[in-house]
This record gives sequence, C-alpha cells and structure tokens, in this order.
Amino acid sequence: MKKVFIMCIFTVIIISSGLVYFNIQTGPYDSSKDKQVLVDIKKGSSLNSVSDTLFEKQLIKNKLFFKIIAKINKMDTGIKAGLYNLNQSYSNKEILDMLNSGSVYKDLVKVTIPEGFEAHQIADRLSNLGLVDKEKFMDLVNTPSVFRDKYSFLNQEYIVSLEGYLFPDTYFVNKNYSEKDIINMLLNRFDQMYTDEYKKIQNEKNLTLNQVITLASIVEREARLDKERSIIAGVFYNRMNINMPLQSCATVQYILGERKPNLSFEDIKIDSPYNTYKNAGLPPGPIASPGKKSIEAALYPEDVDYLYFVAKKDGSHSFSKTYNEHLKRKGENESE
Repeated sequence: MKKVFIMCIFTVIIISSGLVYFNIQTGPYDSSKDKQVLVDIKKGSSLNSVSDTLFEKQLIKNKLFFKIIAKINKMDTGIKAGLYNLNQSYSNKEILDMLNSGSVYKDLVKVTIPEGFEAHQIADRLSNLGLVDKEKFMDLVNTPSVFRDKYSFLNQEYIVSLEGYLFPDTYFVNKNYSEKDIINMLLNRFDQMYTDEYKKIQNEKNLTLNQVITLASIVEREARLDKERSIIAGVFYNRMNINMPLQSCATVQYILGERKPNLSFEDIKIDSPYNTYKNAGLPPGPIASPGKKSIEAALYPEDVDYLYFVAKKDGSHSFSKTYNEHLKRKGENESE
C-alpha cells in the first residue's frame, strides 16, 4: 500500500512538473521585455512554417508545443497572411489569437528593393507606393554629406552619391517616415551587411570601399547566375591587371539611363568617365545597388585565366582566354 502511495505521489509530481514545463514553454518568450517584433506571414503558410518563423524571431520557445496549442484550440487552420507587430511578452495563445484574427499592422508598407536597382528606380518604387517625393529622395541620394556623421563608411572622398549603398532587401516602411528616414533604413542595412571580414579582405586587396562596391555593381548587372558572379569578377580583375578596358555594357547603359539589349557603335563612343569601353579601370562610382553575392564576388573573385565573356540566350555566359576564341564563342551564340 505504501509503495502504491509513493508511486501515485511520484506520478503526480511528474505530471505537475510536465504541466509547469509546458506552461513555461508556451508562455511569453520574455515577460520582462516589451520588445516589438515584426513578422510577415506569407499567404498559404503552413503551421510548420509559421512556427519556424516565430521561433527564429524569438517569439516562441518551443515549436512543437506551439503547434500543440494551435491544435488544441483549433487555431491551426485559421492563420491569416499579413504583417503582424508581435511582442515577446505574448504567450503562444495570445500570438495565435492575433494570427487568427488577422490583426495586421496597418502603419507599415512592405517594400522590396531588388538587386541591381539604380537609385532612381528605388525612388520610383517608393514614390509609386506613396512613401517619398522622388525629387526630394534623389536630392538626398546625391548629397551623401547629410549622412556622413551617422555612417563613417561614407567619409571617403570618392563617394559623391549614395548610388550602390542603398542596400537591396525587403523593408517594412512606416507611412510617416520621411525621405531621410527611409534612406537611413537602407544605409543601416548596408552597414550591417558589410562585415569586418569584408573590410579585412578589402584592405588586403588595397581597395577602397567605393572600388569594391563599384565592381560589385557591375558584376550585379552583368551576371544572372550566382555561380558565375565570382568568375565574371575574376575576368574584370584580369583586365584591370593589364590595364585593359572592362568594356562592360552595363556601365554604358547607366550613362544612357536605359537598359538597351544591344549597344550601338555610337553608344560605346560616348564621352563619359562611366564609359568602360573608352576608359580603363573602374568608373568613378557604382552603377546600381549590388546584393551580397555580388559584393562577395568582388571581394573573393575566381582565379581564372579568362579575359572575355559573352552572354548566351539562356542567361549564362561563355568565357574565353583569347580574343579569337571570344569571337568564335560570340558567333556560336548568335547562331543559336
């Protein structure tokens, strides 16, 4: 009888401890903090993907227990897509209540800036969403001195514009933000992305930040396949090492203000420091906003013997060591 009593007590303790643990794990992530976290729930998201997102955002402690709470309360199929402003002090049940009610955060606008966008394209996108006055935005882009006190990386004398430093990413922009506030968001993201390791490699290569981002922007505009970015960067390094013009169509397109699929002979004769057909070396500054992969390609180029490349119809490139070989590849691609 005594053994039975002890076993009962032991069972009760185990169950009670389990319930306490379950309640702690499904309670607030941190009840002592009032930290707001923005969460974007995509349309058609499964309970698994929602729990993954919430766990990564440090809003729930245990993905399995979150799903159990959702199932128990029959909230697993009613989660609505949208942008939510959640708090680390919310319990799992409170988070599920919000996700099922569709209480989205209405004061923010989701904006995606693609890799390879030029500053004026970013301004157009933000203007079309009613977030900026395009002229005011571009005036600030062309006056980097306004931001130099906050961002030391802009203190280089060669940086005369924010072109290339408005980092491409997805942002949630407050409708009440000014043009300057929005630019600060994009510059802050660049500052976070450009790590100390990148700075170390940049210094080892004896390059300025402006040179790295300029090369990265050209790679961004030339490459379509991620696997070719470092190869294309390697080609450009090889050309610079022998004082051979980069001959990048993307730089001429930047001068023209349009992305013509084929440049004319007159186009490549344009007198401009950005014309890499007429001038050896890098142009004065970036021609677009490069993404992280293109920046890494500029810092970690492939060690190749190529001096030429030509685009193929599928978006990839043919690479060549000699001009004659390049002409042959070009002819083959044109006949496809």
